[in-house]
Amino acid sequence: MSDQIIHILPMVIGGLVLFLYAISQLSALLNERFSERAKTIITKYTTNIFLSILIGSFVTIVLDSSSAVIILTIVFINAGSISFGNAIGIIMGANIGTTISSQIIALNVARFSIIPLLIGLVLFILAKRKKRKSTGRIILYFGMLFFGLFLMEESVLPLKDSDMFTEWMKSIDKNPLKGSMIGGIITLVIQSSSATVGMAIVLGKQQLISIKAGISIMLGAELGTCSDTLIASVNGSRQSVKAALFHLMFNLAGILIALVLFDPFVKFVAWITLRGDVDNHIANAHVIFSVLGVLLFLPFVRIFERFLNWMLPDKKLIEETEA
Repeated sequence: MSDQIIHILPMVIGGLVLFLYAISQLSALLNERFSERAKTIITKYTTNIFLSILIGSFVTIVLDSSSAVIILTIVFINAGSISFGNAIGIIMGANIGTTISSQIIALNVARFSIIPLLIGLVLFILAKRKKRKSTGRIILYFGMLFFGLFLMEESVLPLKDSDMFTEWMKSIDKNPLKGSMIGGIITLVIQSSSATVGMAIVLGKQQLISIKAGISIMLGAELGTCSDTLIASVNGSRQSVKAALFHLMFNLAGILIALVLFDPFVKFVAWITLRGDVDNHIANAHVIFSVLGVLLFLPFVRIFERFLNWMLPDKKLIEETEA
């Protein structure tokens, strides 16, 4: 097993580094290119909870990062552009939008990563206009993201012959709470839920992980991603702190329900999924979990809003009460 790890680790780490670097660069580029439009959309169309959810989903798909969208929302709250109440729908929608990346990863696009790599590189080198160069970089980073996934897919193949790895995965299969904790810790370390879910899908593609283990890791990743928004709200306004706490409560409540009803949830995912591949089950579970979470939470949104407003009242209200 030790020889296998020594052989596998460099390629796994290399693939993960490429994946994370591509995500960070893509988020920065897309944020730079679309942040003004995103700001206009977020500030103009967030008075209605249903519209806010759609906007949160759409902007997350465009920026390719739920954390980026929620952090951007926190920035807008601190700037006074939107209120905590209007941000709730965006946070819920961001959870749905981020599931698109899981579906793309499960589509076996990694093996074609050389195409966007070449197109992006040629555009970046030959283009003279700044906008075209920027487009070339975006395509290049998409190719890099998929190539990182391809490296991870190929590097984990030898683990099929490892009894130790098989036994470890079986222990996760029997204990979804353990799988969720592992998913949460990995996400805390690498600061990307997309990468954590992506790795679970990669292991699923190679039949190295079971459906139950993959889904439990995905659930943990959803909790781990809350760390970004909690950090972003530090030293911010009370409105932004409430938004970060709502994100944590929303994800935590959904995860606890999914863990309590884990077996029925896994069976429902299997019933929905037409193809029997493990990677498709994990990607579909991500979508179903996020959509059901929003649907279940919608009737109680204002209750949570009032609770957080009571727990963390705005300073103006405190001053008025004291006066």
